[in-house]
Amino acid sequence: MNLTHSPSRALGGMVASAHPLASAAGAEILKGGGNAFDAMVATVSTLNVVEPFMSSLAGLGVATCWISSEKRVRCLDFTPNVPFDFKSNVLTREDTMTGPSASGIPGNLAGWSELLDTYGRRKLPDVLSPAIRHARDGFPVSALYAHMAHTTASRACTPEWSRIYSNPSGKVCEGWVLKQPELAETFEGIASQGSSYLYDGALGKKIIDHLQELGGCMSIRDLRSVRPEWQEPISAIYRGFAIHVPPPPAEAFQFLLTMRILEGFDLDKFDHLGTEHLDTVFRAIRVAAGVRIENNNKSIEEILELLTDRNILPLRKRVADSQVIDGLTEQFGEQVTPQMAENKSHTTSISIADREGNMVCLTQSLGSPWGSTVVIPGTGVCMNNFMYWGDLNPASPNHLVGGQRWAMCLSPSISLKDNQAVLALGTPGSYGIMQTQAQALVHYADYGLNLRQAIEAPRARLFDGKEVVLENRVAKNVTEELKRRGHDIKNPGPFTMQCGGMQAVSRDPFSGSLAGAADPRRDGAAIGV
Repeated sequence: MNLTHSPSRALGGMVASAHPLASAAGAEILKGGGNAFDAMVATVSTLNVVEPFMSSLAGLGVATCWISSEKRVRCLDFTPNVPFDFKSNVLTREDTMTGPSASGIPGNLAGWSELLDTYGRRKLPDVLSPAIRHARDGFPVSALYAHMAHTTASRACTPEWSRIYSNPSGKVCEGWVLKQPELAETFEGIASQGSSYLYDGALGKKIIDHLQELGGCMSIRDLRSVRPEWQEPISAIYRGFAIHVPPPPAEAFQFLLTMRILEGFDLDKFDHLGTEHLDTVFRAIRVAAGVRIENNNKSIEEILELLTDRNILPLRKRVADSQVIDGLTEQFGEQVTPQMAENKSHTTSISIADREGNMVCLTQSLGSPWGSTVVIPGTGVCMNNFMYWGDLNPASPNHLVGGQRWAMCLSPSISLKDNQAVLALGTPGSYGIMQTQAQALVHYADYGLNLRQAIEAPRARLFDGKEVVLENRVAKNVTEELKRRGHDIKNPGPFTMQCGGMQAVSRDPFSGSLAGAADPRRDGAAIGV
């Protein structure tokens, strides 16, 4: 027995997020009688304060929800359309990374409000109070924050960013206290006026005026167009788990494709973290990623057809043969290296369960660290850079067109057994999100690791071509054999953020007890009540 790898356990509720103060905020709401939806809004809004490089009310996201009273899974998509006046033919890739043209329409606040209005019991002033408190009083930053501030400073494009998130010396150290009084005032305005404060009010006007002053194309019309959409999930069975993920335009179907392929292999007959285990999983991931890139922005019906046996069986045969598999794993027509991906893997994911049986897995993002780095003066609001996740190339299935949807690599998942929610797996990591989910589920379902062990186990991120970033806790002889089989293995160290930052909760269907685990690759914490 290895007690150092036990998950958190509780009966009354569980919150797993990427920061202890955010998890504590959600737990505070659960203790006070709120449900998982109330706790989720408290958690994600607090992440805006304590994890500002990953989270903002001006970001966007998707949630997958098990509603216990309705005995069904629903997904909430709050990734708005491309701004109406966006013109891909006059922009460069750099324009979509940093600055006013990089920002997609803010969706997070609309999504949070929709969750609360539809299934929550508490009001905005209650659930936003932890975020307001931490923004006003401040909190000591972590080593991760200090690292992210250092690496982002060179691309920060506005003085507001440096004024708020750094210090006069320009060298933020662990333990420095970050106070955000303007963000506290913004959240107080939202608590008082609701989401209309952004989408049809004073906050929205400040955002649009500043972006347009800098040369951006977003308009009040864009803000007023935001409508979070409830959707039916898509699903697939793996080892008895009915995995539910968001439908298109989310790209979560890659996760389902991977698991449908792996369902045809008896992985538990292979040594855990041995050559056959890793080679098979890597090959399945690379095949599934290629199918996803070719089929972005397809209809739900077309995606469901991809998941049928008729289409999966040839993919299994390709994984089973000895031919080296290479190709794109990220975006259409773009060779992405691990170094390029460093600025594309900064998202956050939260998993929460309550004593009533509800379970919510939400993934939200700013895109890159601090998004576009545009901070709206006087508000503390940092804008996203999600235009970078679409393509400027008109030949791409994910070409950015003003007023239209585009595909997004977000994949919060909830798995059922016997029509009960038993597992929520969510992670950041850009196009590595679906790769991380597949690896963790194999650890959990095939090899019987507990939730924390499944998250802490060595992981990999597959990049374009044959490149695999593999944490170096895998045996050297296994790594060498993987190289002989055609994988271009790079070892970054024992843990790397390139392999995600998973937060997960599970429920025992018999006892109702809850387990939670957070990823050591970030500042995560799982707190039970």
